[in-house]
Amino acid sequence: MAEQKMVVEDNWTNTAAGDVDGTPKKPPRKNKFAFACGILASMNSILLGYDVGVMSGANEYIKKDLGFSDVQIEILAGIINFYALIGSALAGRTSDLVGRRYTIVIAGAVFFAGALFMGFAMNFWFLMFGRFVAGIGMGYALMIAPVYTAEVAPASARGFLTSFPEVFINSGVLLGYVSNYAFSKLPLNLGWRFMLGLGAIPSIVLALGVLAMPESPRWLVLQGRLGEAKQVLYKTSDTKEEAELRLADIKEAAGIPLDCNEDRVQISKKKSSGSGVWRELFLHPTPAVRHVLIAAVGIHFFQQATGIDTVVLYSPRIFEKAGITSSDKKLLATVAVGFSKTICILVSTFYLDRLGRRPILLASVAGMIVSLVTLASVLAVVNSHPNEKLMWAIILCFIMVLTFVGSFSMGQGPIAWVYSSEIFPLRLRAQGSGICVAVNRATSGLCSMTFLSLYKAITISGSFFLFASFAAISWVFFYTMLPETRGRTLEEMEVLFGSYHRWRSVAKKLEKNEIRVVTDRDKICNNEIQLPVTGQAEKAGT
Repeated sequence: MAEQKMVVEDNWTNTAAGDVDGTPKKPPRKNKFAFACGILASMNSILLGYDVGVMSGANEYIKKDLGFSDVQIEILAGIINFYALIGSALAGRTSDLVGRRYTIVIAGAVFFAGALFMGFAMNFWFLMFGRFVAGIGMGYALMIAPVYTAEVAPASARGFLTSFPEVFINSGVLLGYVSNYAFSKLPLNLGWRFMLGLGAIPSIVLALGVLAMPESPRWLVLQGRLGEAKQVLYKTSDTKEEAELRLADIKEAAGIPLDCNEDRVQISKKKSSGSGVWRELFLHPTPAVRHVLIAAVGIHFFQQATGIDTVVLYSPRIFEKAGITSSDKKLLATVAVGFSKTICILVSTFYLDRLGRRPILLASVAGMIVSLVTLASVLAVVNSHPNEKLMWAIILCFIMVLTFVGSFSMGQGPIAWVYSSEIFPLRLRAQGSGICVAVNRATSGLCSMTFLSLYKAITISGSFFLFASFAAISWVFFYTMLPETRGRTLEEMEVLFGSYHRWRSVAKKLEKNEIRVVTDRDKICNNEIQLPVTGQAEKAGT
């Protein structure tokens, strides 16, 4: 008996490579409209970056002006991440109900209000309320930006466009650092208010820009609005053929017959509103869904457990511990940290779709491990010479902080958002991404709120050795559990997930055609239909 082969749907056919008869064609130009939509949606993420960057300097001025203790500063700095959990939990269901585009508007409006509350705060609890409101908006923004971008982007540029949220996070961090330095010369009671209140400006720009953005075609299909989805796909795909293939892929995922060409169809309320997703994610997941959830949650946990937000938030204290005592020099050093984060992310932005996710991610984490171990070792030497100013140690600490944030930005930072947004099936994507944001923010908040206590208990060098150990564990996890996803459509991922650490054998079978991938074009040409239960193809009409 001939070997039975699995048939899976592959909606990505590189029509640019040639016609059906193999005649070469010139590659199509990249879609500028999809590029613009990705930029506008990703601007949401600048809110998080700005808040983290600005609080690194503003917390010292708030402490002096309002007389807060170190514990209150820790709470103010880290609590916003826990508030973001609420926003991310609400954002998944909200985006399924009102659409991805209007969820972006909600994110910007809520953060705008939070920034104003923080700027006018007169005491600890007023400032806490402002952090609460801003945190809700931040949770919305972090969840919706990568989801929308992944659903609009063509597969050929998905990694490039979906890395943009991290680009804007880094840009926000840099703006926050620059804002700290620019407003540090103002009177004490005004400087930190301008630092925090300035975060309202990106929200206004985003609210205006979203008017030119289309709704996500995948959400439109889930609402039964096929005609509108088709128009959006024509605008955001590289070719007309690709748009039709993407539409067929989305229709299949939504349970709509491929031969249905009506502009509007009736979709069950359960599918269109996203109900039943939590049961499918946690109570009765398939092996593939369970593997996807483990991979997505794991990459977001380790993204923050390695201490990136802590380093960004407390970089002035790290430089002070190394021996930099001047306030101006500390703020300028943090600006350099912001530049390092922003520039190094260009590596992943331009090479994710060329080199793949795994090589860049593993190289990134390796660089983080080396820099964290070196930084911890140098700070241990500084700590053992309390009465000496070691210039070589100051320079090396500065270089290692820049290396750490640069290594993070070139790989683990953007890839966490790219990877998690592309591996969830369509029906689970919004809530799945919300879970990832919740884990991300909870881990970040825990690290930020306990860092000062940790370095008092086990020294600052001990804290960085702890972060280095998490980075080492994360490298093993990524190498073992995360398949390469470059070039695959969003709904094709299931073929690589479900085998856990044995995913390499599945990938090899795909390469050797032992697992046959049938495209929609092949199916149309061969008059085949899909039997999802058995995974076999059967000729229509037999």
